[in-house]
Amino acid sequence: MDMLIRNSEKMFSDIFLPEEIKEIRNEARNFAEKYIKPKAHLLNNTVESKSSFPREVFDLMAEHGLYQIPFAQDVGGRGLKYPTLATLTVMEELAYYSAGATSALFDGQALLVGNTLDKASSYLREQYLSKLVKGTFVGAFATSEPLTSTDLSVRSMQSYAQKVEGGWIVNAHKRWITNSVVAEYILVLCATDHGLTMFFIDMDNKNIHVGDPDIKMGNKAQLTADVHINDVFILDSYVVGEVGKGLNVALGALTLGRMGIGAIGVGMAQSALDYAIHYSKNRKVFGQALARFQHWQYTFSDHALNIENARNLYIKAAYRYDIEGNAEIEAAMSKIAGSQLAVEVSRDAIQVCGAYGFVQQLKETGEYYPLESIYRDAKIGEIYEGANEIQRWVIARNLFGRAFSG
Repeated sequence: MDMLIRNSEKMFSDIFLPEEIKEIRNEARNFAEKYIKPKAHLLNNTVESKSSFPREVFDLMAEHGLYQIPFAQDVGGRGLKYPTLATLTVMEELAYYSAGATSALFDGQALLVGNTLDKASSYLREQYLSKLVKGTFVGAFATSEPLTSTDLSVRSMQSYAQKVEGGWIVNAHKRWITNSVVAEYILVLCATDHGLTMFFIDMDNKNIHVGDPDIKMGNKAQLTADVHINDVFILDSYVVGEVGKGLNVALGALTLGRMGIGAIGVGMAQSALDYAIHYSKNRKVFGQALARFQHWQYTFSDHALNIENARNLYIKAAYRYDIEGNAEIEAAMSKIAGSQLAVEVSRDAIQVCGAYGFVQQLKETGEYYPLESIYRDAKIGEIYEGANEIQRWVIARNLFGRAFSG
């Protein structure tokens, strides 16, 4: 891996990017090279357990100010002109080495939890977002349930909050909740008599139980688990947004999350392509380098084209969101493009590298190889934070209108 050439340096021009974003990319890349790369094999392959939460990486990200990037100066952020674009740029660079750590520590923490708190009441925003920016707590974002994930509606949501004097009694069972095994606070979407409502809940409560981390196919640095909340009282001041408008709160964060998944996919695809190009230029078959075979030249030329398109899509989505405050269509497109591409490029990268793509560690030499973990990690991008089929429906709804798409 040390000999790899970043083909994005040759194939992607940042001529249109603002100077602050170029500086952020350099900062994030340097951080990833120094702190993520040496830990990448462990981050991407250690079996999930509470003790495997990448706390050291989390602390380093806070120490180096990465959690300041998405937010305004009044809560300790950097106050960038293009905070969403900067955030997604960081995610691409981190995901070049570890998609799972990026999903857990930046998508889950900064985009989902951080963005939701940024839109919360002044009390919650001032009290807790400033702490998140400093990295003083880990947060979790809980919408999915055992029987509800894509369909976030009152009719399907089993978690329920009952209004009582001065607050609410919450009963909930949430599933696939990132960071929940170590989180100090959790955002929970519940049904109420007036629609869906989002609550901010302190996890230090004897009536909250978190299960053991799920053992997953990939994204092993992203710890997920079930969360049970039983008869927990929540003050009115810990409602996020308006009562009954929780779906808007959740979808606002998930729109940004979908852009983030697109950026993560681009980082993974770029990493797989770079490795495949390096290998094919050095591996000889029938007396000549694999890179001389036109099949592989065309295959990875197509992938380079699609990486360029996917990167530009997430850049446009973020840029539009920073300028106009909305980018629903671009978010859907960037998620599909980036997540699908990561699967396709890593698959072909494994194919051209043969057994060296398929192996995790070659015991004879002790060397680690990254492509099999990229391939495993890539698949979840097509599923989580709104399956790609739903993103296609979002696009179709805007093309044909609700009268035709539903």
